Amino acid sequence: MNRISVFDIFKIGIGPSSSHTMGPWRAAQRFTREIQLDRVAAIRVDLYGSLAKTGKGHGTDLAVLLGLNGDDPVTIPVEKVQPTIDHINQSKNIQLGGKKTIQFNPELDIVFHLDQSLPYHANGLTFTAFYDQDEGLSQTYFSVGGGFVVKEGEENATSDVTLPYPIDHGKDLERWCQLTQKPISAVVWENELIWRSSTQIKSDLLHIWEVMKQCIYNGCHTEGILPGGLNVIRRAKPLAQTLIKGRVYHNADEWIRQICRGGHTFQETLKWVSCFALAVNEENAAFSRVVTAPTNGAAGVIPAVLMYHVCFSDNFTEEDIIRFLLTAAEMGSIFKKGATISAAMGGCQAEIGVSSAMAAAGLTECLGGSPEQAIMAAEIAMEHHLGLTCDPIGGLVQIPCIERNTMGAIKAITAAQIALESDPTKAKVSLDAVIKTMKETAEDMSSKYKETSDGGLALNIPVNVVEC
Repeated sequence: MNRISVFDIFKIGIGPSSSHTMGPWRAAQRFTREIQLDRVAAIRVDLYGSLAKTGKGHGTDLAVLLGLNGDDPVTIPVEKVQPTIDHINQSKNIQLGGKKTIQFNPELDIVFHLDQSLPYHANGLTFTAFYDQDEGLSQTYFSVGGGFVVKEGEENATSDVTLPYPIDHGKDLERWCQLTQKPISAVVWENELIWRSSTQIKSDLLHIWEVMKQCIYNGCHTEGILPGGLNVIRRAKPLAQTLIKGRVYHNADEWIRQICRGGHTFQETLKWVSCFALAVNEENAAFSRVVTAPTNGAAGVIPAVLMYHVCFSDNFTEEDIIRFLLTAAEMGSIFKKGATISAAMGGCQAEIGVSSAMAAAGLTECLGGSPEQAIMAAEIAMEHHLGLTCDPIGGLVQIPCIERNTMGAIKAITAAQIALESDPTKAKVSLDAVIKTMKETAEDMSSKYKETSDGGLALNIPVNVVEC
């Protein structure tokens, strides 16, 4: 199977969706690199399947605009996202690849095929560049979840990277840990050295955490109504203000120290965990900067659980951030290889379920659990997300997505605690068995419940949604 780095699982970008926003954005960027920009007279974009049905609510059209325009989801200032989109819509021009200005009318040149899907994946999109003299180039891409993009014709491409500890299944990970007598994070670290130096791995992981931490902080200090027409009111800020109880701070690190010094009752801890998750996904819904973990729709679970460890665990050290993220990412990689991390293919079990499993494993290792207990924690978390549907109201990543991240975070913590008090040799369900079950459940699930907004809450809650 393809070899997946920690930094393929954790990617910095713009909300609200890794599959519907970041993936199409990256596909658009890739297309501009593969065409002859100087010859392009016009561009058309065709969206299919889930990208068409919930593309408006997920900002797929906006992501395509930014990608074609040469903007990057990692570096574009958040405050420039909307003005850039407004300029393209008003001028009917786009700076193709950031280099050549051509006419582009989003209302006409982005086509939503609501009744058509492409065979390989539910998230398909085709770019066509029209050259002079009736020549051109058309290319199809698939956004397969978590910001991963596959070009048509490369569906079966394999990686030529050779890792010291190749891992495709849970049993592989467990075997390597037993043979080396190393924790999961140490095994994954050795694999990561194929791509990066030890200094770079640590620096990049701490940067991932910094983006997560800042996202939580921003979400806990921003109020208002989320875009999209559902009129969802942000709740993280008032909750955080109530919990902080007037203690003074000036930045995210001081804020965390004040949280650590506050009350640690079960009720207060539970509220803080929920607050952290709400904060991230309210930021995600507002087209702000988040980290796929493993997706944008589930971006709040891992930051919330890691922040829980930072603030409420007596034995926390900075090294735990590295260990947590390495362990969590490997779990995400195993789920991606064995099933899917795309809600358009597997429902929300593929997003919140996987993120909860990732967080459970990371927390278990940081709390002193064995590799077998961390793997068991991931299995427990997913076992209790099996069959979870994806039926976003109005096609927006808001209801039930934002609250659902709080539930995934709490389940992850619970799964870790259960695993820490259990003997994995007596477990009845293995991680690989639950991944196989998840895949089969996804295959059996009606497409109504796979990010199409054709069923469930999306049909039963009357709303008047306007475009983002």
